[in-house]
Amino acid sequence: MAAPAALIAGCTSDAGKSVLVAGLCRLLARRGVDVAPFKAQNMSNNCAVTPDGGEIGRAQALQAAACGLAPSVDFNPVLLKPEAEAVSQVVVRGRAAGRVGARDYRGRRRELRGVVADALAGLRERHEVVICEGAGSPAEVNLRDSDIANMGLAEAAGLPVVVVGDIDRGGVLAHFVGTHAILDPADRERITGFAVNRFRGDPGLLAPGLAEVTRCTGVPVLGVVPELPGLWVDAEDSLAARVGAPVGPGAAPLGAEALEVAAIRLPRVSNATDVEALAVEPGVRVRWTVDPLDALAADLVVLPGTKSTIADLAWLRRTGLAAAIAARAGRGVPVLGICGGFQMLCRGIEDRVESGAGAVAGLGLLDVDIAFGEDKILRRHPGGSYEVRQGRVIRSAEATWPHGEGAVRGPVRGTHRHGLLEEDPVRRRLLAEVAAEAGKDGFRVSPGTSFRAARERQLDLLADAVRDHLAGPGLAAATGIAQLDPAG
Repeated sequence: MAAPAALIAGCTSDAGKSVLVAGLCRLLARRGVDVAPFKAQNMSNNCAVTPDGGEIGRAQALQAAACGLAPSVDFNPVLLKPEAEAVSQVVVRGRAAGRVGARDYRGRRRELRGVVADALAGLRERHEVVICEGAGSPAEVNLRDSDIANMGLAEAAGLPVVVVGDIDRGGVLAHFVGTHAILDPADRERITGFAVNRFRGDPGLLAPGLAEVTRCTGVPVLGVVPELPGLWVDAEDSLAARVGAPVGPGAAPLGAEALEVAAIRLPRVSNATDVEALAVEPGVRVRWTVDPLDALAADLVVLPGTKSTIADLAWLRRTGLAAAIAARAGRGVPVLGICGGFQMLCRGIEDRVESGAGAVAGLGLLDVDIAFGEDKILRRHPGGSYEVRQGRVIRSAEATWPHGEGAVRGPVRGTHRHGLLEEDPVRRRLLAEVAAEAGKDGFRVSPGTSFRAARERQLDLLADAVRDHLAGPGLAAATGIAQLDPAG
């Protein structure tokens, strides 16, 4: 018999589906339930690598951690990685399977229905409960005929649907009623509940509006989850990497000085979550920026990954950021490049695969040459770091950094490994070196900060919020998952 499963959909992208699914998964896992996450189709350049070398969305890797499971391609069988305007790489069961435009993908999705159905069916056979996450909004009725992630999935797998709305954006009551109204009658019947996310203020003032939602739709509002101060866990996509936005909990420094980190918000940024590990450290203040003055003033500049190295390198030059990064390196002030950011720091890039640009000059801050290959390198390392890339080092005159990979010259460092800064010893050593190079003698590196422990605390924070504000008999009845009501 198939395990119970429910779909958590959202009125909009970034409504909080990913974090609420993570919270539900952690809550059930804490109650001893063998639970697994599932997202049929994800569109994100924030990815992770599974132990068997497959590629999935980063959010599903976080949800797997919430369940106490290793990441698996079954949790996210279809991943779209945007490369350019209306063009994405398609990853099917962890492996790249060509590129498609927005119009072309509509037909491709029909072909992927079997892949999605098989993955979900397998999870429901192997686990006690499966919590599914939708993609975008179920109200996109123009795409309904080929949908595999929202109401199309709910219809195919017989899933009840809970729709989440982000009240912080405004208009959440209209979002609920409008989403319900625009669907055809059969899809409306699949919506068994609404949930409000990121609420601030007095819930009593919201109650009349929620009652009106139920009067208009006949669907109950199951809970109101408050804004959670300090929540910083792995974002679903780059929408969370907002220019000027601080990253992480912002803990006070241990010494007399703090370190200022400028993370460059590339147009096609990927794995933006890499900088979160820096931000967990006391006294390390990380902000996203596109301002050359910020890049000149910071103690450390981080060039993160990108899905389009050549295009984002050209953007760096147009904005003046390339000149600012070169100037700070010339002064002996630290720069760190990760994956595509590392490639930009190199002398030359030969790319006839991703952009088709051929030979392009890099920033020349590392005496390294890069060439793109047709096959994507997918590699997960024992410490948890991983590589997702088509660029290869074909020549290097630099010392490696830090695990016999990457390159370093003075204050300029580069690595192809995502998640490397989550390794506590690597991060501490880097911060000590950055403080010395930036002349911050008053900065003290914490000897005991554990990134993984911090992430576990975040997952428990989410589970506590779901337990206190959403789970209960209403959610259990709406999803068919009895374990979501501890009294059930």
